[in-house]
Amino acid sequence: MNKVRLPYFYHWLRGFWILAVIFTCVTFSLVSSERHLRFSFWSWCMFSWCFCFSVTLIILVLEFTSLSSKLPISWDDFTTAFSMLATLMVLTSSLLFSIFFTCRRLPVRGFHCGKDIAACVFSFLTFFLYAVEVGLTRAKPGEISGFLSTVPGLLKVLEAFVACIIFICVDLLRYNLLPGLQWCVAVYSICFIISLLIIILTIGRLLSRFPAPFNKVLIVCNVLAVLMYITVAVIWPFYILRIYPRPNSCPVVCGWSLAVVITFMTYFNLIAYIIDAVYSFRLVFFTTPA
Repeated sequence: MNKVRLPYFYHWLRGFWILAVIFTCVTFSLVSSERHLRFSFWSWCMFSWCFCFSVTLIILVLEFTSLSSKLPISWDDFTTAFSMLATLMVLTSSLLFSIFFTCRRLPVRGFHCGKDIAACVFSFLTFFLYAVEVGLTRAKPGEISGFLSTVPGLLKVLEAFVACIIFICVDLLRYNLLPGLQWCVAVYSICFIISLLIIILTIGRLLSRFPAPFNKVLIVCNVLAVLMYITVAVIWPFYILRIYPRPNSCPVVCGWSLAVVITFMTYFNLIAYIIDAVYSFRLVFFTTPA
């Protein structure tokens, strides 16, 4: 497969990766130097910054040493998926830290805002770098390399990411009280695992060894995900908002606000799976082979 590789294009990408490594390092260093109340949102923010820092640094080392071409994976698919995932993770962490932790008068910390504000600025700058990197990767001259560079591939990354946001919110709720809510969590988990497996199979170049036509299997998975998410879209708000009715006042985090966030994310992922299914149908049944 011949690809057009422009040196200046890759110099730009490497420049963004270097800045992203520096900015993520500064961000989690500033945040870790302050005392914060730790719960799942805090853990998500720190994990996102550390994960993006580590993976970006590994990518840089492999690129500069030319070892990326020797790996038994689809390197373009891997970097595309990571750029998309890092963009979403850092954006979410920036928003969560700004809303729930910046200058909050929590009992286990002081009232200084300087480091918190600086961490927010660097985090949003990191998000901007990754977002530009995604745009540059999509606009890369030459042929798009694989599934994760297409719209359904990027949707798979988005669906898995939204499921992660749902998980960190569900962790703070009593979803095990009712079988209906347990079904909802099971649906979130099943769909997340399927999306993650598709991403791993693509990066590992294992789709060609799949025992069935991948496009048709993808359609079946998307249709099943849509049907299961439709049940969740009805069951989850019906039960969870009875357990956590809207209070007169909601502090930094309360059960009702988390229930609403999960409900919104459920409908968001349902729309993503519907678009994914429609797009897959279009590619398989309405695209004329060249």
